[in-house]
Amino acid sequence: MASSPPTPRPRYASARRGLTGLTLAGAAALVAGLLGPASASADDAFVSDADTSSNVTHVTNVPKTESMSDFNSDLAFTGDYAIGGNYNGFVVYDISDPEDPQIVSEVLCPGGQGDVSVSGDLLYFSVDYPRAGTECGAASVPTTNPDGFEGIRIFDISDKANPQYVAAVPTDCGSHTNTLVPGKDGEHEYIYVSSYSPSERFPNCQPPHDKISIIEVPVDDPASAELVDAPVLFPDGGNTSTSGCHDITVYPTKDIAAGACMGDGILMDISDPAAPVVTEVVRDTNFAFWHSATFTNNGETVMFTDELGGGGAATCSEAIGPERGANAIYAIGDDALEFQSYYKIDRHQTATENCVAHNGSLIPVPGQDFFVQSWYQGGVSVIDFNDPENPREIGHFDRDPIDDDRLVLGGSWSAYYYNGYVYSSDISRGLDVLKLDDPRLRVAERVRMDEFNPQSQPEYRPGRGEGR
Repeated sequence: MASSPPTPRPRYASARRGLTGLTLAGAAALVAGLLGPASASADDAFVSDADTSSNVTHVTNVPKTESMSDFNSDLAFTGDYAIGGNYNGFVVYDISDPEDPQIVSEVLCPGGQGDVSVSGDLLYFSVDYPRAGTECGAASVPTTNPDGFEGIRIFDISDKANPQYVAAVPTDCGSHTNTLVPGKDGEHEYIYVSSYSPSERFPNCQPPHDKISIIEVPVDDPASAELVDAPVLFPDGGNTSTSGCHDITVYPTKDIAAGACMGDGILMDISDPAAPVVTEVVRDTNFAFWHSATFTNNGETVMFTDELGGGGAATCSEAIGPERGANAIYAIGDDALEFQSYYKIDRHQTATENCVAHNGSLIPVPGQDFFVQSWYQGGVSVIDFNDPENPREIGHFDRDPIDDDRLVLGGSWSAYYYNGYVYSSDISRGLDVLKLDDPRLRVAERVRMDEFNPQSQPEYRPGRGEGR
């Protein structure tokens, strides 16, 4: 890793640059960076180096390979596979044996962030730092280059060992994150693209950028995917720090979405997924950066996260306190979002550990509200928020600092529950697999999913034993 790599923090103008790491020979190749399987040696029994609560077991870790030496980012799941984003591309893991995951393939395709969503045989991949062209081998270019490509790349992953590049769709300001939204007709699906940090100097990212981009994908012809709209979510201007959204979580079965939009939290009606409508806006002077959101299963409560310090600061300390860099829980009323409480881990971290609320998902216990969440070097927290006014931690996974003497960026970027296990994407240390052993959560082991995009939230039906 370079001595000063780009950090996964809010993408301010100074950070809008292409990665300077690995590039690919043969820039015209579609997937020039396909690499062979790799895996950690299984000769020795795994020994965890983490502190865990009694109800959490650190099952195993799959270290990063040299080709994916840049930052790990988000995760998505399909069948027996997890897809891990990386600033250098993405990794396909076989998790049919969750306690012994294997790397099936790696696609070297740099572009920053590398946020991922899956739909059937398709993978949607975010490109957030401009490249000289759409192909995976394209070199990085300055954001001032009007011909630079940023946006969404689409891959066919029907053959997990040999993903194929299908298409690319440019979007203004690129794609920091992307969210899959199913269509109503079964023939189309939509990608909500969130991006931000406009500047008068950036020809493809002009202010005020109070909008998102919507890509329509014909399911049977993904190569024809195209930008169909870029709706302005803040026609009167957002909060002073708002210039787009950081991330959007949709709840398709309830036709609602929650947007974490830097200085604003919003709710949207997505009954027409091609034309979302903002229904509520909430602000909190205690929040520094509205980062992500998750609904409860009944859709009556939403939890927003605040990425204080952009993910690169040590904010889990007594000095910062319990209400900044935290989650905020809101009841969804008829006319407004009603604040219930803050939640922040009370396991204070050292001054050399970046720590703040980050990505997580519901643990699928129908009729109950449990959450698993990443906190960078604060590890993974298991949260009971059945009483939204009094959320509490009921389990944790927490490694020692990466470096005792200086702040080194790392830790859990995303932690998600999928088919009986928690998968944590560690920025620097690879994929961690955790097992929860808690009677309150045991019913979740019977919920089986064929596909899981945490930002496209499924509904869990009590008594059905499956996610929908």
